[in-house]
Amino acid sequence: MGPAIRASSLRGFVPLVERLGGEPDRLLARFGIPASALGSEDAWVPITEHDLMLDAAAAELRCPDLGLRLAEAQDLSILGPLAVAIQACSTAAEALETGSRYLYAHSPALRVAVEPDPHGRQGVVGLSYRKDLRESSYSPQATELGLGLFFRIASTLVGGLSGLRSVELPHQPLSPVRRYTDYFGVDVRFGRTTAVLRVDRRVLDEAFATANESIRLLALDHLRERYDDPAQRVSTQVRGALAEALGTNPPAVAAVARLLALHPRTLQRRLAAEGTSFEAVLDEVRRDATRRHLTTTMLPLAQVATLVGFTEQSTLSHAARRWFGCSPRELRREATRTALTLSH
Repeated sequence: MGPAIRASSLRGFVPLVERLGGEPDRLLARFGIPASALGSEDAWVPITEHDLMLDAAAAELRCPDLGLRLAEAQDLSILGPLAVAIQACSTAAEALETGSRYLYAHSPALRVAVEPDPHGRQGVVGLSYRKDLRESSYSPQATELGLGLFFRIASTLVGGLSGLRSVELPHQPLSPVRRYTDYFGVDVRFGRTTAVLRVDRRVLDEAFATANESIRLLALDHLRERYDDPAQRVSTQVRGALAEALGTNPPAVAAVARLLALHPRTLQRRLAAEGTSFEAVLDEVRRDATRRHLTTTMLPLAQVATLVGFTEQSTLSHAARRWFGCSPRELRREATRTALTLSH
């Protein structure tokens, strides 16, 4: 499996789809997500398929605010053990640092951070939420789910986010703007660089009534013992190296091993110990890059083939059928239909 996310991220998905008149089992099956995974919030599902399903469900059910509706059905507890550590922190700043450091326990592809205000305003900071787009394509619905939940969690922990100045989203509005302002309670701006909550810096100093240092330390120990930091995994490093070089240099074990200062045999052994192989990681990187190029650009198929490291367009076609069960053109048409539906 490539980049993944805990199945708890889909909490509320089934009843929401049913209320909207849809068939959740059919949607799950279409994107290869086992229905049984939703019964165990500690299960992992591929984040690319997770996000594509949200976008497709929103389009099919004509529910442009599906991501926000899901966020309304969720809370801090979807983060599992990480939620315990965050809730036991002493201040918002400590909670954000903990969330940033250990968010890989929920999804290695997601990032939250405290950043300078995107508009350079003194006394204001940005609480950013983003997905590593080298790992998986951008999803408007998943972004609204993530930022909407980030807002709900922050508001709950500090007893209302009174210091919120404005909200920014990278995409154009999917719903009437009033829906966003009602949800966040402030001005929402679209077409920005990053999904971000702009807040007064003083919010970072807000104390938590639930602070408990002993519980926090125990929770952090549990996270370190139970979840491997993906940054330390050889497969993650190989994936990053391949993603950077894809389409420019022929993917070779020796070249990546040299980059990681490892002997090729050592690299292969470490990958095997993590339950994968160089070829499997390369296949995942090519698959995710192919999906990204086909669903977010109109590049000619021959160019897409080159960008993902194939010498022939026919090789891309065969690989797409193996990965997605359809041709590259069919995948692109489906993505275009979904985008058009969401824009109306």
